[in-house]
This record gives sequence, C-alpha cells and structure tokens, in this order.
Amino acid sequence: MGISPEDYMLPAEREIRMLSPEGKLLDAQEQGTGPGHEYPIPEDDLLLQAYERLMVGRRVNDQNTALVRQGRLAVYPSSHGQEACQVAAAMCLGDTDWLFPTYRDTVAVISKGVDPLEVMVSFRGDWHCGYNPREHRTAAQATPLTTQLLHAVGAAHAAVLRGEDTVVLAMCGDGATSEGDFHEALNFAAVFRLPVVFFVQNNGYAISVPLARQSVAPTLAHKAVGYGMAGERVDGNDLVALLAALRRAVHLARTERIPLLVEAHTYRMQAHTNADDDTRYREREEVKQWAAKDPVLRMQSFLMDKGVLTDEVEARITEHCETVAASLRDAMNAEVNPDPLELFQHVFSEPTAQLQEQQDMLAQELQADTEGAR
Repeated sequence: MGISPEDYMLPAEREIRMLSPEGKLLDAQEQGTGPGHEYPIPEDDLLLQAYERLMVGRRVNDQNTALVRQGRLAVYPSSHGQEACQVAAAMCLGDTDWLFPTYRDTVAVISKGVDPLEVMVSFRGDWHCGYNPREHRTAAQATPLTTQLLHAVGAAHAAVLRGEDTVVLAMCGDGATSEGDFHEALNFAAVFRLPVVFFVQNNGYAISVPLARQSVAPTLAHKAVGYGMAGERVDGNDLVALLAALRRAVHLARTERIPLLVEAHTYRMQAHTNADDDTRYREREEVKQWAAKDPVLRMQSFLMDKGVLTDEVEARITEHCETVAASLRDAMNAEVNPDPLELFQHVFSEPTAQLQEQQDMLAQELQADTEGAR
C-alpha cells in the first residue's frame, strides 16, 4: 500500500471522488486520493455496463413508485438518487460472492442478475422472497434493520470454514450504524478476519432522524478503525469512484481475508417509503441541492464526453429500460388469486397440532364458502 497498516485503517483525508457534479473527470489532486488510497479508473466497457444498469435502476424506481400509487404494490422504499451505490455494489462481486441487501436495495438485487418481476413480488405482499437466494447468491431483502449484517458475517464465516473463495458484501444505511447488530457484526468479522465488505449508504437520514443526531464521528468510515479494520469514504453519487473503491475493497477482502468498511455519501431523493411524509423533517431546498448531483446525469455526461455513449447506444438502453418497466406493469397489474392455505406451509417442517387444527378449520370455512356460492 505504500503506508503502514495502521495508517491505512484511516480513510483518505478527503472523500474519494472522480467526477464533478457536471460529469467532468477531476484532476488527480482533486480526487481525494492519497498514499495507499489511489484508485484507477475502471475500463470503458465496464463503465458502459454500469451506466445501463444505472438507467434500468432509475426506471424501475420510478415505475414502482407509480405502481404504489395505483395500489398494485403494498409498499416500496425507493432508492431514487442512490442507484449508483446499488449498481456498484452488485458489479464489484464475482460469481462465488454473496450480496446481503437491505429493504431499499432493490436495484442492487436486480443488478446482481435477479429478474425484476421476482424481486417485486414481496413488495406486492406475497409471503415469499420471490427469487432463490442460493441460485443468485443474493440474500432475501431484509426489512428488520441491520439483521442482514449478522447474517452476512455468518455466511462469510461458514465460507472460510469450508475453504471457499467467497467475499460477502453487506449493505446497510446510516441508521443501521446506530444499532447494536452493527457493532456485533463488525467486531466478529474483525476478530475472526472474515472477508466481508460492509457498505454503508449514508443518505443523511434514518427515516426522519438526521445523521447529526446519530453520530458525531468525523465520518461513518472512521468507525472502522475502532474494530481494527480499514475504512474508506466515497462520493455515493459518483459511479466511477464507487466501482473503483468497491472493486478494490472486494479484492483486499479476498486476497488478505480481512473485513473492510466503505461509506458512500449519497441522498434519498424521495420519501422513506410511500407511508412517509419527508416534508416534515427536511427542507425542499436541501432536496433541490442534491438533485444537481444526480448520479444518472453525471455518468451520462461523462460517458458522452468520452465518446463511449452515443445516441444509438442511449436509444438502445432507453428501449431496454422501457421493456423492463412494461414487464413490471403487466405483472403487477395481473390479478392474483392467492391460496389462503399457503399461510400454513413452510412454518414448521412438521406442523404442530395447533397449526394443523387451524389449517383444518380454515379449509372447512373455505369449502363452506365455495359451496354456498354455487
């Protein structure tokens, strides 16, 4: 690294950033890098793939928000504005690695290769996850705050014991860093030297509680040093910097078998969920200022200036995004006839007597209703 391990534990003096809000490549001295914290710019083909996933993510976010308003989804925690973090999280992982997302990380799950239709069924209210976590090496999206970090550490520990080449990337928000599970997960990972990258999307609010009321640490990345691990902070709206920083973190976790913490400073442009009124706790001027840092516009401008993104490629990507959105609309607008008896399936490997009694009672009521309707 060119510096001591102790020095490397501290984040770079400034936030790692490669693109200006206007999408211009910054000079090396403006990128926030320093000894031991240098990051090469990813390859053009990778950047173009990332941009397409970024566009798909934005379109999915907007389409799902519309579906909520139409009553086709029960709830949706939009990541509008945070899509760059989610795309980079998925793209930095290899085929043998695992992703542990939060409830807001739908775009990360889709970017990992899961069919958007399979991802959205749980937000519609279905009882199951919708996709096979083992097949995609992607855990089910976790609604309880921070529990996924402990699950991620357990998965990494199991992989080490089995001698597997696996890195686990565990996602969380700034609110999760205030939970006891956060401490337990990081401490266990550090003590047992587990290949886990803890990726904190700091969007400034734990629902309505601003970060200033949660922590007075210089940054959330600085929390890493207390556990004996390295921390880094990155501009969460700069997809180029995110790809560079997370790819290196995953590489270090794999080769050195150590945990790392990466904090991305980003912003949730929309409410916490459709049940939240964000006007009660943040000013519109604040939202407006972050709109000027939009990760989609920043990446689009950068790739066009490089000549990587042409009008023809942009048109193809836009068409693909609309195809995904149309598929979501068709699937969520289709009427669903759930079987109420599925409530009793997969609760226990062997149903208890009480559960069996309840199932029989419901079956009799359903049969009576069916016969009465004839």
